[in-house]
Amino acid sequence: MFRLALPIYVELLTAVVAVGVIDLLWVSGLGEAAIAAVTVGTTAEYLAYGLFLAVPTGVTVLIGRRDGHAPIGPVIRTGWVLWAAFSVAVAVPGVLLREPLAALFTDDPGLTAGFFLISLGGLPVFFAQTVVDGIMKGLGNTKIPMRNALICNVLVVALDPLFIYGLDLGVQGAALATVAARLVTLGVAATSLVRLRAARGDGLPAGEVLRTGLPMSGDFLARSLVGMALVEIVAGFGTAEVAGYGIGQKIMLAGVMVFYALRQAAMIRTARSEPAGSPLKLGLVTGAVVAVVLNVVAVPAAGLFTGDPAVAVGFLRWMTLYLVPFGGLIAVGGVLQASGRGSRLLAATLAGFVVQLPLAFLLSSWLGVTGVWLSMAVGSSLSLAGALAPPRGVPWSARARAPRSTRTAAGPPSGR
Repeated sequence: MFRLALPIYVELLTAVVAVGVIDLLWVSGLGEAAIAAVTVGTTAEYLAYGLFLAVPTGVTVLIGRRDGHAPIGPVIRTGWVLWAAFSVAVAVPGVLLREPLAALFTDDPGLTAGFFLISLGGLPVFFAQTVVDGIMKGLGNTKIPMRNALICNVLVVALDPLFIYGLDLGVQGAALATVAARLVTLGVAATSLVRLRAARGDGLPAGEVLRTGLPMSGDFLARSLVGMALVEIVAGFGTAEVAGYGIGQKIMLAGVMVFYALRQAAMIRTARSEPAGSPLKLGLVTGAVVAVVLNVVAVPAAGLFTGDPAVAVGFLRWMTLYLVPFGGLIAVGGVLQASGRGSRLLAATLAGFVVQLPLAFLLSSWLGVTGVWLSMAVGSSLSLAGALAPPRGVPWSARARAPRSTRTAAGPPSGR
C-alpha cells in the first residue's frame, strides 16, 4: 500500500499542494490582499475540480476492473468525451461570472477576478491532465503521474517569479504561470497515451463512468463548497484572518495529501482485486503522525508566508483534533469507492457537514475563528462514525481483501 501510495503522494503534493503554496509564497510580497485573492482563487479551483472528479475516478476504477479482462479502449474514449463536455460546462460560466463570484468572498474583488480569468479559463488543461493520470493509475502505474506532477512543479517554480515580478503581472501572473506549466506537462503526459495500445471494444455509456466516480466527486465537491463557506465565515473577522486561514490550509494540505494518497492506493488495489490491508488503521495512525508533525513545524512554516503567523499557527494547533478522524475517513473511502459503496462515504460526509456548518456559525460567534476550527473536528468525527456505521460489520481489512468475484456474488451491502 505504501509503495503504491508514495508516488501518488508526491504527485498530489507537487501538483495540488506545492503549486498553490508556491503561488502564495511569491504573491506574499504583494500584501495581504494578494494572499487572500490567491486563497479564494485556489479554493474555487478545487471546487471546479470536484465537479469533474467523477470522470478521472470512474476511469481509474473501470480500467482497473477491466485490465486484463475486457477492452479498456471504450473507457478511455468515454473519458475524453466527458472531459470535453465538462470543460465547456465549467470553464465558460466560471470565466463569464468571475466578477460576481469574486465579490462573494472578498472586499477587493478586482484581484480575485483577475486570478479567476486565467485559472478558470485554464481548467480544460487541468482536467485533461487528470484524465491522463487516471488512465495510468487504472493500469496500476502511479509513477508516471508522479513524474508529470514533478515536471509541472519545476515549471511553476521557474515561471512564477518571471510572470509575477519579471513581467509585472502580479496575481494574474501566478495564475498564468500555473496554466502554462500545466500545458507543457500535458504535452509530455500525452506521450504516455500515444505509447499505450488500448484494446478496442464496443462503446461504453458515459453514465457508467459517471456513476462509478460520482460518489468521490460528490465528496470532494461537498468539501470544496464547505471550504468556501468557511472562507466566508472567517472573512467576517477580517482580511488578516482569511490570509492566516489560507496559509494554514496550504501548510496542512502537505500532510493531508498522505490520506488522499492512501485512499487512491486502496481504490486502485481494490478495483484490481489486490489486497489493500487495513486502510482504516493506516489512516488513523497517519492522521496522528501528521498532526504531530504539523504542530512541530507550525511556527517556522507559517513564518515563511507572513510576519504575523498567529492565525495560521492557531489553526494548525487546533487541527490536531481534526486530522486523526479525517485520516481514517479519507483512507477508508478508497475501499468504499472501488467496491461500489461510495454512496456510503458521500452520505457520511454530508451528514458531518450538516452538523459542522451550523456549529461553525454558532461557535464562531462565541469563540471567534477558534470556533470554526472546532466545528471542523466535530464534522470529521461524525463523518467517520457514519462511514463505519455497520451495514453488518465486516472488518475493513476483510473488505479490502475480498476478491472481486466474492464481492459481486454477495451483492451490495444492506442499507446501501
